[in-house]
Amino acid sequence: QVQLVESGGGLVQAGDSLRLSCAASGLTFSSYAMGWFRQAPGKERDFVAAINWSGYSTYYADSVKGRFTCSRENAKNTVYLQMNSLKPEDTAVYYCAASTNRRGPNNSYEYDYWGQGTQVTVSS
Repeated sequence: QVQLVESGGGLVQAGDSLRLSCAASGLTFSSYAMGWFRQAPGKERDFVAAINWSGYSTYYADSVKGRFTCSRENAKNTVYLQMNSLKPEDTAVYYCAASTNRRGPNNSYEYDYWGQGTQVTVSS
């Protein structure tokens, strides 16, 4: 079955960096766009970033543009989220997701598979 497993979360200070990874199995990875979403306590799950099937196109939420970079290695079935200049408001559980819409949509309902999430906590 399809599995998406995130890793790389943790507790950091404001201004620090983290790199999240999401390893996929059970699907033809290069046939899927990949997305990152996050959910803070008491809030809805929000779009963070997406990357199309080839990796040539990326999309970002305004709140992370210029600080976060999404990339993928199709040979390793892995997508990454490099997060720089982290802020306390970036604190959330981060989820990766896979979509058959190969362009890389920014809405959660277009994603077919989800990981279990990884906690990112940024202290001030």
